[in-house]
Amino acid sequence: MFRQLLVVLSLAAALAMLVPGEAAPSRFFQVGIFDEAQTLYGNPERSFPILQELRSQLLRVNLYWGGRFGVARRRPVDAADPSDPAYNWAAYDRTAFYATQYGMKVVFSIYGTPGWANGGKGMNRAPTRAADLQKFAYAAAERYSGTFERADGRILPSVRHWLAWNEPNNPNYLAPQFRRVGPRWIVQSPVDYARICNAIYNGVHLTSLRNEKVACGVTGPRGNNSAQNIRPSISPLVFLANMKKFGAKTFDAYAHHPYYGRPTETPTSRPSARTAITLGNIDVLIRALTRLYGAKRVWLTEYGYQTSPPDRSFGVSWALQARYLTQSFGIAQRNPRIDMMLWFLFRDDADLRNGWQSGFLTATGRRKPAFAAFQRYARTLASARR
Repeated sequence: MFRQLLVVLSLAAALAMLVPGEAAPSRFFQVGIFDEAQTLYGNPERSFPILQELRSQLLRVNLYWGGRFGVARRRPVDAADPSDPAYNWAAYDRTAFYATQYGMKVVFSIYGTPGWANGGKGMNRAPTRAADLQKFAYAAAERYSGTFERADGRILPSVRHWLAWNEPNNPNYLAPQFRRVGPRWIVQSPVDYARICNAIYNGVHLTSLRNEKVACGVTGPRGNNSAQNIRPSISPLVFLANMKKFGAKTFDAYAHHPYYGRPTETPTSRPSARTAITLGNIDVLIRALTRLYGAKRVWLTEYGYQTSPPDRSFGVSWALQARYLTQSFGIAQRNPRIDMMLWFLFRDDADLRNGWQSGFLTATGRRKPAFAAFQRYARTLASARR
Protein backbone atom coordinates (compact mmCIF):
# COMPACT_ATOMS: atom_id res chain seq x y z
CA MET A 1 0.00 0.00 0.00
CA PHE A 2 2.81 2.40 0.91
CA ARG A 3 4.60 1.76 -2.40
CA GLN A 4 1.34 2.20 -4.30
CA LEU A 5 0.72 5.48 -2.48
CA LEU A 6 4.19 6.70 -3.40
CA VAL A 7 3.55 5.87 -7.05
CA VAL A 8 0.20 7.69 -6.99
CA LEU A 9 1.73 10.74 -5.32
CA SER A 10 4.62 10.77 -7.78
CA LEU A 11 2.24 10.61 -10.72
CA ALA A 12 0.10 13.37 -9.26
CA ALA A 13 3.16 15.59 -8.81
CA ALA A 14 4.27 14.93 -12.37
CA LEU A 15 0.83 15.75 -13.75
CA ALA A 16 0.68 18.94 -11.72
CA MET A 17 3.90 20.05 -13.36
CA LEU A 18 2.24 19.66 -16.74
CA VAL A 19 -0.66 21.97 -15.94
CA PRO A 20 0.01 25.27 -17.80
CA GLY A 21 -1.18 27.46 -14.97
CA GLU A 22 1.25 25.83 -12.57
CA ALA A 23 4.33 26.08 -14.79
CA ALA A 24 7.27 28.01 -13.38
CA PRO A 25 7.77 31.53 -14.79
CA SER A 26 10.72 32.19 -17.10
CA ARG A 27 13.92 32.69 -15.12
CA PHE A 28 15.29 34.72 -18.05
CA PHE A 29 12.56 37.38 -18.08
CA GLN A 30 13.78 40.94 -18.69
CA VAL A 31 12.09 44.28 -19.38
CA GLY A 32 13.21 47.14 -21.56
CA ILE A 33 12.43 50.08 -23.83
CA PHE A 34 12.08 50.69 -27.55
CA ASP A 35 12.35 54.37 -28.49
CA GLU A 36 15.01 55.03 -31.09
CA ALA A 37 13.93 58.66 -31.52
CA GLN A 38 15.48 59.21 -28.09
CA THR A 39 18.31 56.66 -28.17
CA LEU A 40 19.51 56.22 -31.76
CA TYR A 41 19.25 59.69 -33.26
CA GLY A 42 18.20 61.70 -30.23
CA ASN A 43 20.43 63.28 -27.59
CA PRO A 44 22.04 60.40 -25.64
CA GLU A 45 23.36 62.74 -22.96
CA ARG A 46 19.76 63.55 -22.09
CA SER A 47 18.05 60.16 -22.60
CA PHE A 48 20.48 57.56 -21.21
CA PRO A 49 20.75 58.91 -17.64
CA ILE A 50 16.94 58.78 -17.43
CA LEU A 51 16.87 55.26 -18.88
CA GLN A 52 19.37 54.26 -16.19
CA GLU A 53 17.12 55.83 -13.57
CA LEU A 54 14.25 53.74 -14.98
CA ARG A 55 16.47 50.64 -14.57
CA SER A 56 15.75 49.45 -18.09
CA GLN A 57 17.53 46.15 -18.68
CA LEU A 58 17.16 46.00 -22.46
CA LEU A 59 17.16 48.58 -25.23
CA ARG A 60 15.73 47.73 -28.63
CA VAL A 61 17.21 49.56 -31.63
CA ASN A 62 16.40 49.10 -35.31
CA LEU A 63 19.65 48.39 -37.13
CA TYR A 64 18.84 49.81 -40.54
CA TRP A 65 20.49 48.01 -43.44
CA GLY A 66 19.25 50.66 -45.89
CA GLY A 67 17.38 53.96 -45.79
CA ARG A 68 18.20 57.32 -44.27
CA PHE A 69 19.93 55.80 -41.24
CA GLY A 70 21.15 52.76 -43.15
CA VAL A 71 24.57 51.25 -42.56
CA ALA A 72 24.90 50.18 -46.20
CA ARG A 73 23.52 52.98 -48.33
CA ARG A 74 25.98 51.99 -51.05
CA ARG A 75 27.00 48.49 -52.11
CA PRO A 76 30.00 47.14 -50.17
CA VAL A 77 32.85 45.36 -51.91
CA ASP A 78 32.98 42.69 -49.19
CA ALA A 79 29.56 42.66 -47.51
CA ALA A 80 30.68 40.18 -44.83
CA ASP A 81 33.48 42.49 -43.65
CA PRO A 82 32.27 44.94 -40.97
CA SER A 83 35.20 47.22 -41.88
CA ASP A 84 34.17 47.60 -45.52
CA PRO A 85 34.41 51.33 -46.43
CA ALA A 86 30.81 51.36 -47.70
CA TYR A 87 29.50 50.71 -44.17
CA ASN A 88 28.70 53.52 -41.76
CA TRP A 89 28.10 52.16 -38.24
CA ALA A 90 28.65 55.42 -36.37
CA ALA A 91 25.12 55.86 -34.94
CA TYR A 92 24.95 52.23 -33.82
CA ASP A 93 28.42 52.23 -32.28
CA ARG A 94 27.46 55.32 -30.28
CA THR A 95 24.21 53.75 -29.08
CA ALA A 96 25.92 50.48 -28.13
CA PHE A 97 28.60 52.35 -26.14
CA TYR A 98 26.01 54.44 -24.29
CA ALA A 99 23.82 51.42 -23.54
CA THR A 100 26.77 49.53 -22.06
CA GLN A 101 27.92 52.56 -20.06
CA TYR A 102 24.45 52.85 -18.52
CA GLY A 103 23.99 49.13 -17.83
CA MET A 104 21.69 48.04 -20.65
CA LYS A 105 21.88 45.23 -23.23
CA VAL A 106 21.04 46.10 -26.82
CA VAL A 107 18.48 44.21 -28.91
CA PHE A 108 19.28 44.94 -32.56
CA SER A 109 16.47 44.55 -35.10
CA ILE A 110 17.88 44.26 -38.62
CA TYR A 111 15.50 46.01 -40.99
CA GLY A 112 15.24 47.91 -44.27
CA THR A 113 16.57 46.95 -47.70
CA PRO A 114 18.99 49.39 -49.39
CA GLY A 115 18.10 50.41 -52.93
CA TRP A 116 21.10 48.64 -54.44
CA ALA A 117 19.87 45.32 -53.02
CA ASN A 118 16.35 45.32 -54.51
CA GLY A 119 16.44 47.52 -57.60
CA GLY A 120 15.44 50.68 -55.76
CA LYS A 121 12.01 49.37 -54.76
CA GLY A 122 12.07 50.80 -51.23
CA MET A 123 13.10 49.80 -47.71
CA ASN A 124 9.98 47.69 -47.17
CA ARG A 125 10.67 45.42 -50.13
CA ALA A 126 12.64 42.21 -49.71
CA PRO A 127 16.17 41.97 -51.12
CA THR A 128 16.56 40.38 -54.52
CA ARG A 129 19.25 38.06 -53.15
CA ALA A 130 18.95 36.72 -49.61
CA ALA A 131 22.73 36.20 -49.63
CA ASP A 132 23.24 39.99 -49.47
CA LEU A 133 21.19 40.19 -46.27
CA GLN A 134 22.93 37.16 -44.78
CA LYS A 135 26.34 38.76 -45.32
CA PHE A 136 25.16 41.98 -43.70
CA ALA A 137 23.80 40.08 -40.69
CA TYR A 138 27.14 38.30 -40.36
CA ALA A 139 29.04 41.61 -40.55
CA ALA A 140 26.78 43.15 -37.88
CA ALA A 141 27.15 40.19 -35.53
CA GLU A 142 30.92 40.23 -36.03
CA ARG A 143 31.13 43.94 -35.31
CA TYR A 144 29.10 43.59 -32.11
CA SER A 145 30.68 40.34 -31.02
CA GLY A 146 32.38 41.97 -28.04
CA THR A 147 35.82 41.47 -29.55
CA PHE A 148 35.80 43.82 -32.56
CA GLU A 149 38.31 46.66 -32.38
CA ARG A 150 37.57 49.89 -34.21
CA ALA A 151 40.21 51.94 -36.01
CA ASP A 152 40.46 54.17 -32.91
CA GLY A 153 41.35 51.17 -30.75
CA ARG A 154 38.03 50.95 -28.85
CA ILE A 155 36.48 47.50 -28.45
CA LEU A 156 32.79 47.55 -29.31
CA PRO A 157 30.27 46.08 -26.81
CA SER A 158 28.69 42.72 -27.44
CA VAL A 159 25.12 42.30 -28.69
CA ARG A 160 23.52 38.89 -28.20
CA HIS A 161 19.84 39.59 -28.97
CA TRP A 162 18.81 39.99 -32.61
CA LEU A 163 15.48 40.45 -34.40
CA ALA A 164 14.80 39.60 -38.03
CA TRP A 165 12.94 42.60 -39.51
CA ASN A 166 9.89 44.36 -38.03
CA GLU A 167 6.18 43.48 -38.43
CA PRO A 168 6.47 41.68 -41.78
CA ASN A 169 2.69 41.04 -41.73
CA ASN A 170 2.20 44.81 -42.00
CA PRO A 171 2.56 46.40 -45.50
CA ASN A 172 4.34 49.42 -43.99
CA TYR A 173 7.32 47.16 -43.28
CA LEU A 174 7.11 44.40 -45.90
CA ALA A 175 5.31 44.71 -49.21
CA PRO A 176 3.62 43.30 -51.10
CA GLN A 177 1.53 41.26 -48.68
CA PHE A 178 -0.26 39.42 -51.52
CA ARG A 179 0.46 38.64 -55.17
CA ARG A 180 -1.99 38.06 -57.97
CA VAL A 181 -1.61 34.86 -60.01
CA GLY A 182 -4.21 34.77 -62.77
CA PRO A 183 -7.64 35.21 -61.16
CA ARG A 184 -6.35 34.36 -57.66
CA TRP A 185 -4.54 36.27 -54.95
CA ILE A 186 -1.89 34.38 -52.99
CA VAL A 187 0.18 35.38 -49.95
CA GLN A 188 3.56 36.90 -50.72
CA SER A 189 4.99 38.48 -47.55
CA PRO A 190 5.44 35.12 -45.73
CA VAL A 191 7.33 33.84 -48.79
CA ASP A 192 9.69 36.82 -48.73
CA TYR A 193 9.92 36.74 -44.96
CA ALA A 194 10.96 33.07 -44.83
CA ARG A 195 14.04 34.09 -46.84
CA ILE A 196 14.64 37.11 -44.58
CA CYS A 197 14.37 35.04 -41.40
CA ASN A 198 16.74 32.36 -42.71
CA ALA A 199 19.25 34.94 -43.94
CA ILE A 200 19.46 36.84 -40.65
CA TYR A 201 19.45 33.69 -38.51
CA ASN A 202 22.20 32.08 -40.59
CA GLY A 203 24.26 35.25 -40.85
CA VAL A 204 24.28 35.91 -37.10
CA HIS A 205 25.01 32.30 -36.20
CA LEU A 206 27.81 31.90 -38.75
CA THR A 207 29.96 33.93 -36.35
CA SER A 208 29.99 30.87 -34.04
CA LEU A 209 29.81 33.13 -31.00
CA ARG A 210 28.22 31.93 -27.78
CA ASN A 211 24.75 32.83 -26.51
CA GLU A 212 23.57 34.66 -29.62
CA LYS A 213 19.79 34.55 -30.05
CA VAL A 214 17.84 35.45 -33.17
CA ALA A 215 14.08 35.99 -33.04
CA CYS A 216 11.95 35.76 -36.16
CA GLY A 217 8.31 36.70 -36.63
CA VAL A 218 8.30 40.13 -34.96
CA THR A 219 4.65 40.20 -36.02
CA GLY A 220 2.09 42.95 -35.52
CA PRO A 221 -1.08 42.05 -33.59
CA ARG A 222 -3.66 42.19 -36.38
CA GLY A 223 -4.27 41.51 -40.07
CA ASN A 224 -7.27 41.50 -42.40
CA ASN A 225 -6.19 38.59 -44.65
CA SER A 226 -7.72 40.43 -47.59
CA ALA A 227 -5.70 41.09 -50.72
CA GLN A 228 -8.27 43.60 -51.96
CA ASN A 229 -8.48 45.62 -48.75
CA ILE A 230 -7.36 49.24 -49.00
CA ARG A 231 -4.45 48.20 -46.75
CA PRO A 232 -3.94 44.44 -47.13
CA SER A 233 -2.24 42.67 -44.22
CA ILE A 234 -1.95 39.17 -42.83
CA SER A 235 -3.02 38.09 -39.36
CA PRO A 236 -0.33 36.68 -37.03
CA LEU A 237 -1.49 33.05 -37.02
CA VAL A 238 -1.91 32.92 -40.80
CA PHE A 239 1.49 34.57 -41.21
CA LEU A 240 3.16 32.13 -38.82
CA ALA A 241 1.69 29.10 -40.61
CA ASN A 242 2.75 30.41 -44.00
CA MET A 243 6.28 31.37 -43.03
CA LYS A 244 6.65 27.75 -41.92
CA LYS A 245 5.07 26.49 -45.16
CA PHE A 246 7.40 28.57 -47.31
CA GLY A 247 10.61 27.53 -45.64
CA ALA A 248 11.45 29.56 -42.52
CA LYS A 249 13.58 26.80 -41.07
CA THR A 250 14.33 27.71 -37.48
CA PHE A 251 15.02 30.51 -35.02
CA ASP A 252 15.86 30.85 -31.33
CA ALA A 253 12.74 32.80 -30.35
CA TYR A 254 9.53 34.11 -31.85
CA ALA A 255 8.84 37.83 -31.41
CA HIS A 256 5.42 39.46 -31.37
CA HIS A 257 3.82 42.86 -30.64
CA PRO A 258 0.61 42.10 -28.67
CA TYR A 259 -0.92 45.60 -28.64
CA TYR A 260 -4.49 46.26 -27.51
CA GLY A 261 -7.07 47.22 -30.14
CA ARG A 262 -9.36 49.61 -28.25
CA PRO A 263 -8.90 51.83 -25.16
CA THR A 264 -11.49 49.71 -23.35
CA GLU A 265 -9.28 46.61 -23.61
CA THR A 266 -7.27 45.65 -20.55
CA PRO A 267 -4.13 43.50 -20.71
CA THR A 268 -6.31 40.45 -19.99
CA SER A 269 -9.05 41.21 -22.55
CA ARG A 270 -9.50 38.71 -25.35
CA PRO A 271 -9.56 40.63 -28.66
CA SER A 272 -12.88 41.05 -30.41
CA ALA A 273 -11.38 39.95 -33.74
CA ARG A 274 -10.59 36.23 -33.85
CA THR A 275 -7.62 36.93 -36.11
CA ALA A 276 -5.87 39.24 -33.62
CA ILE A 277 -3.22 38.22 -31.09
CA THR A 278 -2.98 40.58 -28.13
CA LEU A 279 -1.61 40.01 -24.66
CA GLY A 280 -5.06 38.75 -23.65
CA ASN A 281 -4.82 35.72 -25.95
CA ILE A 282 -1.06 35.30 -26.31
CA ASP A 283 -1.58 31.66 -25.33
CA VAL A 284 -3.22 31.06 -28.74
CA LEU A 285 -0.06 32.19 -30.53
CA ILE A 286 2.18 30.14 -28.23
CA ARG A 287 0.14 26.99 -28.91
CA ALA A 288 0.39 27.53 -32.67
CA LEU A 289 4.13 28.21 -32.38
CA THR A 290 4.62 24.99 -30.39
CA ARG A 291 2.68 22.98 -32.95
CA LEU A 292 4.74 24.32 -35.85
CA TYR A 293 8.21 24.81 -34.37
CA GLY A 294 8.30 23.21 -30.92
CA ALA A 295 8.77 24.95 -27.59
CA LYS A 296 10.53 28.06 -28.88
CA ARG A 297 11.09 31.03 -26.60
CA VAL A 298 8.82 34.08 -26.99
CA TRP A 299 9.87 37.74 -26.97
CA LEU A 300 7.36 40.59 -26.74
CA THR A 301 9.45 43.26 -28.43
CA GLU A 302 6.91 46.09 -28.61
CA TYR A 303 3.97 46.96 -26.37
CA GLY A 304 2.42 50.00 -24.78
CA TYR A 305 -0.68 51.96 -23.82
CA GLN A 306 -1.15 55.50 -25.08
CA THR A 307 -2.42 58.10 -22.65
CA SER A 308 -5.15 60.71 -22.62
CA PRO A 309 -3.98 63.40 -22.45
CA PRO A 310 -2.64 63.90 -25.01
CA ASP A 311 -4.34 61.23 -27.18
CA ARG A 312 -8.04 61.83 -26.56
CA SER A 313 -9.26 59.12 -28.96
CA PHE A 314 -7.03 56.09 -28.28
CA GLY A 315 -5.46 56.83 -24.91
CA VAL A 316 -6.20 55.71 -21.36
CA SER A 317 -5.73 57.80 -18.22
CA TRP A 318 -2.24 58.25 -16.81
CA ALA A 319 -3.14 56.19 -13.75
CA LEU A 320 -4.56 53.38 -15.88
CA GLN A 321 -1.44 53.29 -18.06
CA ALA A 322 0.67 52.72 -14.95
CA ARG A 323 -1.66 50.00 -13.70
CA TYR A 324 -1.75 48.28 -17.08
CA LEU A 325 2.05 48.38 -17.33
CA THR A 326 2.45 46.51 -14.04
CA GLN A 327 -0.32 44.08 -14.98
CA SER A 328 1.04 43.35 -18.45
CA PHE A 329 4.59 42.78 -17.24
CA GLY A 330 3.22 40.43 -14.59
CA ILE A 331 1.29 38.42 -17.21
CA ALA A 332 4.39 38.10 -19.36
CA GLN A 333 6.71 37.23 -16.49
CA ARG A 334 4.44 34.47 -15.22
CA ASN A 335 4.38 32.79 -18.63
CA PRO A 336 7.17 30.17 -18.70
CA ARG A 337 7.83 30.73 -22.41
CA ILE A 338 8.22 34.53 -22.43
CA ASP A 339 11.72 35.89 -21.85
CA MET A 340 11.35 39.63 -22.47
CA MET A 341 8.87 42.47 -22.79
CA LEU A 342 9.79 45.85 -24.26
CA TRP A 343 7.71 48.99 -23.80
CA PHE A 344 7.13 51.50 -26.60
CA LEU A 345 7.80 54.43 -25.97
CA PHE A 346 10.08 56.13 -23.44
CA ARG A 347 8.97 59.68 -24.32
CA ASP A 348 5.78 60.78 -26.10
CA ASP A 349 6.06 61.75 -29.73
CA ALA A 350 5.36 65.46 -30.17
CA ASP A 351 3.39 64.68 -33.37
CA LEU A 352 -0.12 63.99 -32.05
CA ARG A 353 -1.46 63.10 -35.46
CA ASN A 354 1.08 60.51 -36.61
CA GLY A 355 3.14 59.66 -33.52
CA TRP A 356 2.52 57.59 -30.41
CA GLN A 357 1.91 58.89 -26.91
CA SER A 358 2.66 55.80 -24.83
CA GLY A 359 5.77 57.22 -23.17
CA PHE A 360 6.66 57.47 -19.49
CA LEU A 361 7.41 61.13 -20.16
CA THR A 362 5.29 63.66 -22.00
CA ALA A 363 6.80 65.35 -25.06
CA THR A 364 7.81 68.22 -22.76
CA GLY A 365 9.46 65.90 -20.23
CA ARG A 366 6.82 65.63 -17.51
CA ARG A 367 6.82 62.24 -15.78
CA LYS A 368 3.67 60.12 -15.83
CA PRO A 369 2.88 57.57 -13.07
CA ALA A 370 4.03 54.82 -15.47
CA PHE A 371 7.61 56.05 -15.00
CA ALA A 372 7.59 54.99 -11.34
CA ALA A 373 5.65 51.82 -12.19
CA PHE A 374 8.31 50.68 -14.69
CA GLN A 375 11.11 51.67 -12.33
CA ARG A 376 9.53 49.74 -9.46
CA TYR A 377 8.94 46.63 -11.58
CA ALA A 378 12.49 46.62 -12.97
CA ARG A 379 13.97 47.09 -9.51
CA THR A 380 11.94 44.20 -8.09
CA LEU A 381 12.92 42.00 -11.03
CA ALA A 382 16.62 42.75 -10.52
CA SER A 383 16.43 42.23 -6.74
CA ALA A 384 14.80 38.82 -7.17
CA ARG A 385 17.83 37.61 -9.14
CA ARG A 386 20.42 38.58 -6.57
